[in-house]
Amino acid sequence: MTDYYLGSDASKGYCDFVILDKSKEIVEPNFQLDDTYSGHQILIKTLKGFFAKNPDMVFYAGLESTGGYESNWYHTLLNLKDTVNIKVARLNPVGVNHHKKAGLERNSTDKISARVVAEYLIDHGKNIVYNREDAKVALKKEWKFIKMLNKQCVQLLNQFESALYNTHPHLLTYCRNEVSNWLLMVVMQYPSAVKLSEARPKTLAKIPFVTLERAKELVKNAKESIGAEQDEVTEIRLKSLAQQILHLRQLIKTQTKAMMHFCPFAEIEIIKSFVGISEFSAVGLMLVIDNIERFKSCEKLSSYVGVHPVYKESGDGIWGYRMSKQGSKEVRSILFNVARCSIIHNEMIKNRYEHYLAEGKEKMSAIGIIMHKILRIIYGMLKNNQKYDPQVDQANREKSNKKKIENGNGNSNRTKPDKNRRYQEQDQNAPISRRQQKKRKQLQTVQTKQIDNKGIGKTDKQTNSLGKAKQKEKA
Repeated sequence: MTDYYLGSDASKGYCDFVILDKSKEIVEPNFQLDDTYSGHQILIKTLKGFFAKNPDMVFYAGLESTGGYESNWYHTLLNLKDTVNIKVARLNPVGVNHHKKAGLERNSTDKISARVVAEYLIDHGKNIVYNREDAKVALKKEWKFIKMLNKQCVQLLNQFESALYNTHPHLLTYCRNEVSNWLLMVVMQYPSAVKLSEARPKTLAKIPFVTLERAKELVKNAKESIGAEQDEVTEIRLKSLAQQILHLRQLIKTQTKAMMHFCPFAEIEIIKSFVGISEFSAVGLMLVIDNIERFKSCEKLSSYVGVHPVYKESGDGIWGYRMSKQGSKEVRSILFNVARCSIIHNEMIKNRYEHYLAEGKEKMSAIGIIMHKILRIIYGMLKNNQKYDPQVDQANREKSNKKKIENGNGNSNRTKPDKNRRYQEQDQNAPISRRQQKKRKQLQTVQTKQIDNKGIGKTDKQTNSLGKAKQKEKA
C-alpha cells in the first residue's frame, strides 16, 4: 500500500498544492488552482487519477487553518472520502510554523508553505485527527457575530455617554448602572436640553417606563441644565447614536434567541449550573470545548485554552509561574468575565479568591488562578455528566491535601533533595555568577536549619523516653 501526502496553502481566491510520497520526494510538483467550480473539479480529477493508477493507495491531505479560506477546499476533499481512500485534516498553524522553523526554512512562499504542510503530515501523523466533521461551525460563527455586535454596542455607548455629558449632563445620573432603553428613546425625541425643557410632561410620560413624576423631574432638570453643546449638529449625532444602540440591542436579542433555538445541548444546562456562568457564556464555552472526550485530561483542556501555569528556568535567571496564554483567546475572555462574576456571587470561589489574596498574591494573579480552577470544575462536570456541586470540589481538595501529606509534600517549607545533583553536591567555589552563588547559599542555609531541627526533635524524643523509664523505676 502506497501513501501519498497532499500539502496545501490556501489564500484568498486560490490555493497552492503539492503531493509528496512517504520519503518526502515530490510526486506532483506544485500547482495552483482558483477557488472556483472549475478549480475544484480539476483537483478532484487530479486526485482520482492517482487512485486509478494505484487503487490500494491512501491519500493524506492537510490544510492549514487560515481564517476560513480553506473551508471550501476542505469540504471538497472531505466529500471524496465516500468514493476514495482519502483522509483530510485541518492543521493548527502554530504546529506547522514550528515545524517550518525546525527545518531551518529561510524563505516563505506559498509553494514552500504547501510543501511544509505535506512534510508535517508525514512527521506528525500520529497527532493529527483526520476526517473530522464539525457540525457546530455555523453556531460558532453566529456566536462570534453576536460577540462582535456586543463590542460595537459598547463602543457606541461610550460615545453616547461622552456626548450626553455636554448636552444632557443631568441625565447621566440615570446611567450609573446601565443606559436604559427609555433613556435612549427620550434622547431620540429630545436630543438637546433646550427641547427637553420645552416638553410637556404628559407627552413625555407616553414613553415606556417613564412615569409622570419622572417626566416632571426630567423637564425640571432640563430647564436648569448647564449643557454647553445645544447645536443642531450635536443633536443629529446624539439622536443617531441612540438609534444605533437601540437597533443593535434589538439585533443582539434576535440573534441570541435564534442561536439558542439551535443549541438544545445538555452540556449547556450542566455548565449553567455553576453559579456565575450565564447562558451566553455557557454556549460560548460549549462551542469551543465541543466534545469533552477530545481532551484526555483536565491538563489537556487547560493547555488548549491557555490558562495553565508555566514555569521557565534557564541558567541563573529568576523565573516564576505565570499563565501561558498560548491557546484560545476567546475562552480566556469568557473565563475572565465568569471569574469576576463568580467572585461576587459564588461563595466557594469568593473564599478561594480571598484566600489567595491573603497569601500575598496580586489581584490579577488570583483571578488567573480562579479562571484555571473554574475550567477544571467545568471539565469535571462535563466528564461526569453532573451539575455543579460545591461539596464535590471540597471533597476533591481534601483528597488532594491528604495525598500531599502522605507523599511528604504537606510542609511547603521542606526542600526536597535535588536529583539533578545526585552525583555531585553544589560547590560554592565553582565559577558561577553572583546570583547563582546567592541562591546556593540560601539553599544551604535552609537545609542546615532542617538538619538542626531534625536533630533537636530526636533529642527531645530521647529525653522524654528516658524520663518515662526513670518514672517506671521509681514506681
